[in-house]
Amino acid sequence: MRSIYERQRAGKYIFLAISAVAIIVFLLISNNLVKELAQQERERMNIWAQATERLAQAEVDTDFEFLLAIISQNNSIPVLVSDADFNIIDFRNFRLPQPEEEENPTFEELSERNRTYLLTRLKSAGGDTPLHEMALVNPHFIEVEVYTNAYQYIYYEDSLLLRSLSLYPYIQIIVMVILAVIIYLAVVYTKRAEQNRVWVGLSKETAHQLGTPISSLMAWTEYLESTGTEKEVTTEIDKDVRRLSVIADRFSKIGSVPELQLEYLNETVSRSLDYMKSRISGKVTVNMHLSDDDHGVWLSRPLFEWVMENLTKNAVDAMEGSGQLDITTGTDRDKVWIEVRDTGKGIARKNFKTVFNPGYTTKKRGWGLGLTLVKRIIEEYHGGRIFVKESELGRGTTFRIEIPITRKGSRPTSK
Repeated sequence: MRSIYERQRAGKYIFLAISAVAIIVFLLISNNLVKELAQQERERMNIWAQATERLAQAEVDTDFEFLLAIISQNNSIPVLVSDADFNIIDFRNFRLPQPEEEENPTFEELSERNRTYLLTRLKSAGGDTPLHEMALVNPHFIEVEVYTNAYQYIYYEDSLLLRSLSLYPYIQIIVMVILAVIIYLAVVYTKRAEQNRVWVGLSKETAHQLGTPISSLMAWTEYLESTGTEKEVTTEIDKDVRRLSVIADRFSKIGSVPELQLEYLNETVSRSLDYMKSRISGKVTVNMHLSDDDHGVWLSRPLFEWVMENLTKNAVDAMEGSGQLDITTGTDRDKVWIEVRDTGKGIARKNFKTVFNPGYTTKKRGWGLGLTLVKRIIEEYHGGRIFVKESELGRGTTFRIEIPITRKGSRPTSK
């Protein structure tokens, strides 16, 4: 069963790799389109600059209408013309700051304010470098010779369309990621809800199926006692029948809100381990380290004992019937905790969360449902959490359970 999860993990990595490659390809294509559009705008501005230069140097027989048509066609690229001393001669297509509603500037004041604003843009683009030097290195500056040894300088910026297109790929990727996350969460929620229905149906059906043979076995136990069968035999049979009744009761509680009662942790842990001690190998040493500060917590004792038994069985299986098992309890601020540590074969770090998935098991036999039930009981019914605190291959594993402490008669909220 472990290979199934390894394949699922590999599938996730492949999906992530394909998604990353797709995003990179998409960005490269979009960036190339933006670069091509930027190149086209530069070419348009070069033509615009040449038309401006020819218009300034025009003779009487020059086709003024053609040159003016070229100049007037630019209605999208922000552009301004200045002399070498940063005096702005002309500008167009800039988004200029609008005056406040209570202001009522004159045309001259507004014009001066706009030129000051544009001069700031021009100097921020060119810095302290003279404009004729900027025209040699910055493609956004173009030098125009209006007449012999007299020059003007054209400064332009990317159009609104080009700036929008340069941001569009990133906005689209963000939207795609958000949609993907929403879809993923919806699928996970639906799958989890379906799994929960299967769990509940399977558990209740199991409890129902066990009910009839358990009743029959109880009757047979009474019959054996009445026929003079040895007391020791009937006592052991009765223990196992009662054990089956407890198991059936546990399964019947899955899927419904269990009745929680105030229990003391050390007593509950000790009671659950008393049953297991006589049923595990004598080569396994069980050590209990119970805290002196024993707090009351709201528990469903049958379900919590099931948790401890599952963790104990897993620990014994991991040690292959020989090793040391340590059960430790303690208090940490507003919660109590239980740690189950074994000296078994350990768990790889990559599987710390996977071990709680349905079907995960390292044993040749088993369905891999024990830890899944444990997690469900602790987190959904007791408002706590369970996790692998630490593990080292060949050295052992420590599971930790944390449950909120009962304070002033309060009780945890069952999910």
